[in-house]
Amino acid sequence: MEFVMKQALGGATKDMGKMLGGDEEKDPDAAKKEEERQEALRQAEEERKAKYAKMEAEREVMRQGIRDKYGIKKKEEREAEAQAAMEANSEGSLTRPKKAIPPGCGDEPEEEDESILDTVIKYLPGPLQDMFKK
Repeated sequence: MEFVMKQALGGATKDMGKMLGGDEEKDPDAAKKEEERQEALRQAEEERKAKYAKMEAEREVMRQGIRDKYGIKKKEEREAEAQAAMEANSEGSLTRPKKAIPPGCGDEPEEEDESILDTVIKYLPGPLQDMFKK
């Protein structure tokens, strides 16, 4: 009967023995294989990084050509120039540099002070405007 069960289960008895805490078969070359696998993964990763670095370098050459053609500066270059201009302006100053005023703020001349009443009167019909102006 045991023979029939073993035969019916085939190789499953080995697996069951392992699951129940039996001795596992140890591959004598397991460490070597694992080391080779890790090395292959490292090499593949290095090749992938080199490939993408090469592609990025090609893109940067193309970007630089476009910048040269249209006279565009890199963001870093613009920031460096702005910083240098700020430092040059504040060399003789003892106070901190003034913050840049956004365009459109304070450029237009001050309008005459117009009261709220005058503003409301503008929107009234003609005869009512005449009444309030008197």
